[in-house]
Amino acid sequence: MEHNNVSIYSSVFRIGVVHSVDGRVVKVLVDKDKNNSHLIFQGQLIKNVAVGSYVKILKGFETIIGKVETEYVEVDKGINGQYSSQEEYINRYLIVKLIGHVEGDSYRKGLTELPLIANECHLLTNNEFEMIHSFGSKDDVFIKIGTIASDPLVPISIGVNKLFASHIGIFGNTGSGKSYTLAKIYRQLFVSFKDNAKFRENAKFLFYDFNGEYSKEEAIIEGKKIYDLSTNTKEGSDKIPLSDDDMLDENLLCIFASATEKTQRPFIVRCIKLYKSIGGELDKFKNYLRDQIFSILQMSDKVKGDLLIDYVEEILPPKIKNGIEEGLRKDFSFHTNGQCYYTRDGNTFINFQERPQYIKNLAIYRQVDDFSFSNNFIKNFICIMYMRLIYDMLGNRAMNEHIAPAINKLKSNEKNIEKVFDFSGQINSFWDKSNIVVINLCNVNTDMKKLIPLLLTNKLYNEYKKMRDNKSYLNIIVDEAHNILSYQSTRESESWKDYRLEVFEEIIKEGRKFGVFMTIASQRPSDISSTIISQLHNYFIHRLMNERDIQQVSNTISYLDKVSVESLPILSTGVCVLAGQLAEMPIIVQIDRIEEKNKPQNETINLIKAWGE
Repeated sequence: MEHNNVSIYSSVFRIGVVHSVDGRVVKVLVDKDKNNSHLIFQGQLIKNVAVGSYVKILKGFETIIGKVETEYVEVDKGINGQYSSQEEYINRYLIVKLIGHVEGDSYRKGLTELPLIANECHLLTNNEFEMIHSFGSKDDVFIKIGTIASDPLVPISIGVNKLFASHIGIFGNTGSGKSYTLAKIYRQLFVSFKDNAKFRENAKFLFYDFNGEYSKEEAIIEGKKIYDLSTNTKEGSDKIPLSDDDMLDENLLCIFASATEKTQRPFIVRCIKLYKSIGGELDKFKNYLRDQIFSILQMSDKVKGDLLIDYVEEILPPKIKNGIEEGLRKDFSFHTNGQCYYTRDGNTFINFQERPQYIKNLAIYRQVDDFSFSNNFIKNFICIMYMRLIYDMLGNRAMNEHIAPAINKLKSNEKNIEKVFDFSGQINSFWDKSNIVVINLCNVNTDMKKLIPLLLTNKLYNEYKKMRDNKSYLNIIVDEAHNILSYQSTRESESWKDYRLEVFEEIIKEGRKFGVFMTIASQRPSDISSTIISQLHNYFIHRLMNERDIQQVSNTISYLDKVSVESLPILSTGVCVLAGQLAEMPIIVQIDRIEEKNKPQNETINLIKAWGE
């Protein structure tokens, strides 16, 4: 800076001197000619210091950065007000919290030394402001998301690597603009990289859309794959492709079956082993079933035998003759006195315990030939469960009343699972030539809204853990995240809730090592596990009115300062506090608008337009 400019610069940007120092808190006495709302420098209008502003304190060659948290005035008793104007005997003071220092051409958090009394305090230049609010490294690619709320002329651009190689939290009450912010940051990313072949090849984005906000063709970006799921119709709508191996997870099956920990879970583990042992070999399954029929019909316990025959009938397809279903028990019965199952050949009484070879002539035995596996994994697994239960009851290792409820619960979920998942193998790829997928859960019942994200997230996370390369990237975006990340839900068992939270907490804690990141948006941060919120890297926090939500955010997010927390209830729509690892300090941002066709479908109805002519 030239010598003749130094004095001009100092006269304009100097706002006062340090009056007292109390640790990191400094009191600044403002110069009496710097009490206007704006200053003019080289033809530009500069906003003067106020609460929330950043200032620098010059201590020799050291530049210390602080943020104004409070301001107040005191009467200067050393001046006789009788002979002075009001401005002269009123002193304005700023309470400044020191947050960092300048080192060379870059800003550093933390302090190396404290200021001295009478050190000058200055406003920041535009270059200094940009240095402090640098949202990425020099070699990063930047996307513009908005402007500083207090100064629309100052744009906010964020480094792609700094933001998207992190877990992101977007919080705010309904109508505060959080869904809009989510859509904006991802639209800017997709527009910047959509023509890059490596981006389409290596990056994957999965949106869980609970309210159908992002499921129209042009919402956020065109060309994405949309799964419109439904449990409200007979056949369902779109279906997500899954393999049998995706479902052969002990925890998932226990959740689907609402299995108890001590009796039903071990049973399901045995079922999984039997399923893998059979390995889809139809002949092996049929032979096992024929052996079981032989064993059952040679029993002398009618109650247990009839129950096991019921289970065999659950496995076998019905026998149809002339359009009418025929029973499978009409050619045998139980002899009470003889304590055995028997049949008749004319007038001859045939006891199966003595002559078991006659069992092969029975309808129930011959019906095994008509059995075939379904394309529905759950239907096949239920057959395996019945087979496993028959084995266990024949060996006196299980009691029907302990195990049957788990099978019945899985059967009750079978239809819903069949409506949203496809196990046929005819759908080749979940991503379907796109790297952006939206799962629309708007028309799915409450239980499946929790199960689908859990199952898919667990499947994809395990795939990326196995790949573990430095190129593959997966971002899981959960809007209305309190639907699946709440620790207060009473609709499910504790074991299910624990497993659901464990899956997502593991991704938050360990996912970055495998290229898996999450973005969660919620209007109720107080319902979400504090472990998840505290482990997020970057935050966009919109208006929060509920005291519990504000307390949760304040307690779990270490990046927020007092001014930012106190501003949360009064933020206007579309304005948010940006904080986290990408921001050296919190900043209030006005998010830019999105083109009309790319907006999320979440606007409040206009009653005048709807009811007018």
